[in-house]
Amino acid sequence: MRITSKGQVTIPIAIREKAGLLPHTEVEFEVEGKTVRLRRARGKPGTGRGARLVAHMRGRGDGRLTTDEIMALTRGE
Repeated sequence: MRITSKGQVTIPIAIREKAGLLPHTEVEFEVEGKTVRLRRARGKPGTGRGARLVAHMRGRGDGRLTTDEIMALTRGE
């Protein structure tokens, strides 16, 4: 594997899958002598995948149904 002129490398899919490195995953580098270690960045609270999904969905409901009506629908009433 080679580093491009822009300093980029492609992480093989088998390694990405094993490490759980999905698209948009934040990573960090640790340098120890001549060794460089890549790992998933330690996330700040509220910046994980769940928080991003909630932020994406926030404000998208139209508010036509009440909570009781939604609960009745989910229960099949």
